[in-house]
Order: sequence, then structure tokens, then C-alpha cells
Amino acid sequence: MKHQRLDAIRELLSHSPVPNQDELRRMLRRRGFRVTQATLSRDIHELRLLKGPSGYSLPNGNGAHDAAVDDSSPSLKEMIESFAVRAQQAMNQVVVSTVMGGAPPVAAAMDREGWTDVLGTIAGDDTVLVICPDTRRAGEVEARLRTMLES
Repeated sequence: MKHQRLDAIRELLSHSPVPNQDELRRMLRRRGFRVTQATLSRDIHELRLLKGPSGYSLPNGNGAHDAAVDDSSPSLKEMIESFAVRAQQAMNQVVVSTVMGGAPPVAAAMDREGWTDVLGTIAGDDTVLVICPDTRRAGEVEARLRTMLES
């Protein structure tokens, strides 16, 4: 079922960008796929969809797999620059605000970084909660994220 759903997403986006996750979810529902926001976020991440001013689109713009496309995942710095708006420490946590739909890819990139001072992340649609072991390390994480935001 997952492969069929991913194929349906590819086909929908091959015709034109989709403005947001809610609209994509509605389009999938009309095709018989009922998905949660979390599942759709994972699909978006797996397909490496791009989010621009006109909405979500396929990485190479036409739905076909481009062998020249780098298969490595985007770096945290790239995700922060693309999606993050601000980072604020709250005790032993850091709250990262993103554009709508930007939190899942930011959280996934942060998880891939393997920072020892990050215990884990929780992503909503536009907010990532970064959990650190203590306030000192949360401050260090916030400082690193702010540096990425300001570059």
C-alpha cells in the first residue's frame, strides 16, 4: 500500500505543485488513500519533495527518478536554512519554529546529525521540540542552530 501511495503522490505532483500538506492529503483521500499528517510527512521526506512558494513539487520536476540526483540526505544546515524561522531555548529543550510543513524534515536532519547533546526530537507541522539532557547543553544546541539560521 505504501508504494502505491508514494506512486500516487508522484503522479499528483507530476502535473503541478500542491500548495500544502492538507491539500495533498485531500487529493490522496479522493484516490482512496487515507493518511495521517505524520504518515504524509514521512512520505514527503522519503520522496524528498521540495517546498517552494507554489507548494510541494518533485525534486527533478517531472516525477521520473533522476540518476544524477545525489541520494544523500540534505544536511541539517540546508534544512535549517530552508525551513527554520527561529530557535529558542526553554530549560533543557530548544523549540525550533519552521515554515508550515518544515518541522518533519528539520527534525529528521537533526536526528541524522547524531549530536550527543540531543536526546531526541519531536516534530509537529511547524515546530520541532529538541530535547537535551540539561539546560547547558540546550543552550549550546540553541547557539549552533542560531548560527545556522544567521548564515
